[in-house]
Amino acid sequence: ATEASAKATEAINAEPAVAAAAVGAATAPISTRVDKVEKDLTASKKDFGEKIKGFGPFSFSGDMRVRDEPFIGGPTNHSQVRNRERLRLRFNVNAKFNDDFSGGFAVASGDINDPISTNQNTNQFYTRKVLGIDRAFITYNPHQFKPLVLTGGKFAYPYYHTEITWDNDLNPEGVAQTLQWDLKETPVLKRIALVGFELPFSEVAGQFANKGIVQSVVYGGQLQAVWELAPWLKLSTYGAFYNYHNADPIALAVARAGLSNPTTPLVGALPLGGNVSQNNLQNSMTTTASTSAITIEQNGVPTVVSTGVKTITNAQFASKFGLFDGIARFDIKTPYPRLPIVVLGDFVQNTRACANVGNFIALPASTATATFSQASNSPCFARERRGYWLEGRAGRLSSPGDVQVAYTRMMIEREAVMTAFNYSDVRQGSNVSQHRLEVFYQWNKNVQLNFTGFFGRPLNWHVASGTAPEPLLKRLQFDVLYKF
Repeated sequence: ATEASAKATEAINAEPAVAAAAVGAATAPISTRVDKVEKDLTASKKDFGEKIKGFGPFSFSGDMRVRDEPFIGGPTNHSQVRNRERLRLRFNVNAKFNDDFSGGFAVASGDINDPISTNQNTNQFYTRKVLGIDRAFITYNPHQFKPLVLTGGKFAYPYYHTEITWDNDLNPEGVAQTLQWDLKETPVLKRIALVGFELPFSEVAGQFANKGIVQSVVYGGQLQAVWELAPWLKLSTYGAFYNYHNADPIALAVARAGLSNPTTPLVGALPLGGNVSQNNLQNSMTTTASTSAITIEQNGVPTVVSTGVKTITNAQFASKFGLFDGIARFDIKTPYPRLPIVVLGDFVQNTRACANVGNFIALPASTATATFSQASNSPCFARERRGYWLEGRAGRLSSPGDVQVAYTRMMIEREAVMTAFNYSDVRQGSNVSQHRLEVFYQWNKNVQLNFTGFFGRPLNWHVASGTAPEPLLKRLQFDVLYKF
């Protein structure tokens, strides 16, 4: 009886404490309860977001960017001065079908005739903007032999590069083959890979007795190796060769009868527009043009009179393009996790500079209905065949509040690279001295605020004796980038 009475007394004494706890929970500040509801809602959104990113074998991602881009300085006639707004939208779909096959596709904004930019200018009278197929590919990676990777279609670069040779917005087309081995147990060499690729970019019918269609292709390969020199220091090395077989269709695709008006319609097969035609292509080339003529009677005498209408009939590069490209990249871990450092150098040399001069087609004889002429944009000097890229980068962009800063120095001689496909944002594709400054801030998980400044001028300004160097063209980019 005594034990039962004690338990009863304990229960009675506990009731006020339980009641007080219940009253406290009921009268907690409304902000506390709101915070709990918001946390539950955030968790629910995150779970839903993760679910829609993966649907069956498919996964989805993309980004949207808004940019303000002023240009300051440059040529003394102010021909490069402007301030424009640009948009970019990209959407990616990838899938793993089974242990051997995967694939995907992507769509992106931009001028479909400009392979080196996915930006869309807001200067077209509020018209709808174009989305085009940016990637469409299938990859075969047999589970019986994992080192082998075969890819076909329109795909991301299978090789490592900097934009001195290939713009990041371009996705090549064709086939690629990779053999790669991870060597985790070796003391220094951690990875080795060999990449081959065949990337066709044009077909043109024969001009003479043989009317067979001639294909233009980039053939090449790259040897890759990754070395762990110390627990805090990694070295990655890349040696590549890009051989442009029959590159002249590119020259014809960007040639124009009039250069003073940037909206002049392009001529030639498969015209390339945007950055390529406006200021990027600096390689020496010779263009053949035909000026039409008509016969009229003047005082009863037939007289041939020029109409002044020019048509591009042929264009050829002075160089062939066989590019040797060597890259070394150092990744350095510091005592501060948010401050990794990357130092990268790239050297490229065109081993076939000015090698196409002997293949120039002779000037056609004028006729009663056409007068032919030839002109070159610049003489070709074989010594102008090299390009240099030195980049330093500090910081990361993986968590909110992260900051990354970078500086890049570029010098690209006129014949060093094929400038139809390299960096679209520099002052011009080659014959250029260029500086780039970058600052990135990771505002939250999905949003970045970025600034990039380009400061460049033509390289061989001294060719015209007594001419002062062109003032620096300052191209500034202020970006808001949302990733999903």
